[in-house]
Amino acid sequence: MGKLAVYKYVAMMFLVLQLIVSAYTFLGLFGGDVNPAGNMARAMVVYILPILIIANLVLLVYWLVRKRWFIAIIPFITILCCIPYIGTLFQIRSIDEKAVDAQKGLKIATYNVARFNRETSGFLAQDILAEMKRQKVDVFCIQEYMETGGDIKNTESYKEYFPYVALAGRDVVVFSRYPIKKMKPFLFEDSGQAGMYVDIDVNGEKIRVFNVHLETTGINGTMYKAGNLEAQGYDVSKNRVLSAIYGNYSLGMLFRASQANIIANEIRSSEIPCIVCGDFNDVPYSYVYKTMLGDLVDGFKECGSGGYMGTYRGKKNVRIDYIFHSERYKGLEYHKTELTYSDHYPVFMKIALP
Repeated sequence: MGKLAVYKYVAMMFLVLQLIVSAYTFLGLFGGDVNPAGNMARAMVVYILPILIIANLVLLVYWLVRKRWFIAIIPFITILCCIPYIGTLFQIRSIDEKAVDAQKGLKIATYNVARFNRETSGFLAQDILAEMKRQKVDVFCIQEYMETGGDIKNTESYKEYFPYVALAGRDVVVFSRYPIKKMKPFLFEDSGQAGMYVDIDVNGEKIRVFNVHLETTGINGTMYKAGNLEAQGYDVSKNRVLSAIYGNYSLGMLFRASQANIIANEIRSSEIPCIVCGDFNDVPYSYVYKTMLGDLVDGFKECGSGGYMGTYRGKKNVRIDYIFHSERYKGLEYHKTELTYSDHYPVFMKIALP
């Protein structure tokens, strides 16, 4: 085979690769429109979207270096179409903190506290409360809550700053500095997860705040069990572990989709403006994200800053904790703080009320 033939063959292979990468990128961008129960494979493509975007960037550079301008249009257009998705992960706008502090509004926080790491002295829970005070939080939504820290009941110790509290019965709780007028829990069947909403009266403005904790991915549990089996001398093959991870992850996707539908129906039927926050255990543009978002506003896209918004502290530094709000409200500022008390970071948002 001559040099020209090799050149043409390599060029054709790269073109085929480009078409495949672009096709899967668009599949990922719209995969969240499909319920995983109907098409699991398509719904899963969203999880590799960052890799696909990077691949498009590499291929764009390749075509530009080769001066194949016409073909370079393919990855260029693909990347342009990904800009709204990228905005759910990266925001670099400048925020005038003093100006934001001077504006009146409602400061809300959501934090999966991982049961305060089962710390028994109560110190960790009090340290988190101190951070909420420092941030001047008005409404604090917690997932994986634990009531007792040694001899201290966390609910009682939080009441000095947050006089109003509503507990859903499992592991989600809302603390508020404003009166809670109503509470409705959602205890998801066949799951340890839960959700709730509370109606809060903020100086005459009634707001419905949702706090949800959707089904976990199951990956950490699978790896933990595999590690225990290996420690006991069992031969655990990688194929079996990967198969178990895929099975648990697929099941988790189905549970989350069902739970998201339940919460989304409540949001859509609400006659009161809503703020929705919590640990969704799913990434932007997934079925869960799009279902929960609906006609709401993603606070991070609206007024986020600080670069990359990864809210999970584990190896998968992904965004799975969110704050959304009705279009009636305007976001002033959205950020996370890198507290190390949990496997999640707390997320904060200040919202201007009418």
